[in-house]
Parts: sequence; C-alpha cells; structure tokens
Amino acid sequence: MTGRKGAAPEDAYTAEPFVPEGAGVEVLREAAAGCRGCPLHREATQTVFGAGNAHGRVLLVGEQPGDQEDRQGAPFVGPAGKVLTRALHEAGIEPGDTYVTNAVKHFKFEVVPERGKRRIHKSPSLRETAACKPWLEAELRLVDPEVIVALGATAGKALLGSSFRVTKQRGALLPLPGHEERGECLVATIHPSAVLRADDREALYAGLVSDLRMAARALR
Repeated sequence: MTGRKGAAPEDAYTAEPFVPEGAGVEVLREAAAGCRGCPLHREATQTVFGAGNAHGRVLLVGEQPGDQEDRQGAPFVGPAGKVLTRALHEAGIEPGDTYVTNAVKHFKFEVVPERGKRRIHKSPSLRETAACKPWLEAELRLVDPEVIVALGATAGKALLGSSFRVTKQRGALLPLPGHEERGECLVATIHPSAVLRADDREALYAGLVSDLRMAARALR
C-alpha cells in the first residue's frame, strides 16, 4: 500500500502517507514515483530516488536533483556527481560501497527566458525538505549505514535541524539525532556543486576530500 493519491493540502505538506512501511528499495522507489506530498512534483519531470548499494556502509545525502538528474531519473549523474565520484576515490571510499540520495526528491527550479529558457536550480525550503524527510528516513532504515555524509547545508539541516551550519560543523564526526542506539554517525561537508562554482576550485575540492577522509576513517 503506497498511500493516498491526491495532492496534500498546503497546510499539511508531508510524504508520510505515500511511504510504504517495511518496504525494500525497489518498492520504495516505485512508491516515491507517485508521491504528491508537496507541490514540487507538479513541475519536475519525475521523482529522483536514491541509488547505489542498498546495504552500503556509507550513505551520502545531497540537496535535491539537478537538471540532468531530473531528466535521467537518477541522483548525481551530472557534473557534481563526477566531482563526488573522484573525491570518494581520493578519500579511500569505494563508490560501490555507497548509497546516494537527496534530502528532496524533486527538482525545484525557475525558467529564465533570457538564458535560453534554462531551468535554474532553486534551493528547497525548510518546509519542502521536512515534507520529503519520510523518504530519507525510510532510506536510512533500509540501508542502515555505518556513516552518513551530509553534502551541503540542505542535507545537514534535514538530518541535524535548522540550526546546522556547514561552515562550523563540517569535517567532524557528529551523532545523528534519533539514531544513537544504532551507532550511526554523520560527517558534514560541502556539496560537490560548490566546487564547480568556486573561483578557487582546487582549495574547495581539497576540503571536500579531507572531509570525506574523516568519513573513511570512521569505517575502520
């Protein structure tokens, strides 16, 4: 059972009714395709659910799908994904031992006519992130990783609360609220897309690798 099919009223945004209890990853992915828990599904091409090793030791959480992810239906398949894969290798984390997802499963954007009608990324609101969190919680329970990596501010706030600041809390092992008994810990870092936007790409990339190395050390 995947829950009700109608769109949620504006005062009750949540994906919870659409999340099947105790389901495996394929059933979750199928159910997520019909999620109407917030308005973001209206403009997005499709739901972009998590992918990778459903029993991976590392679970990486980004912000939301980008343009390429929205078109292809998979997370981190664009330029930021290439940066992330390279950084994981350099940090000593095998990409095949990871599960990758986003805090928000639909692409939020605006169309800019003067830029050739390109779809320009817009950050999801806290309300939209909270609405999508039941999917993220389901993935956390299913994968049961040893280490969670929050890629950027939106992912960090989804997992640690609205007071999270990536500049202050990155690169350290942090407890994950509500998961203390299971021993899961979290490492926060920048989103790989920040490297692509930076003037000093080498410095930001080195910082990303350094933070990921902290996550790698937590696996040993």
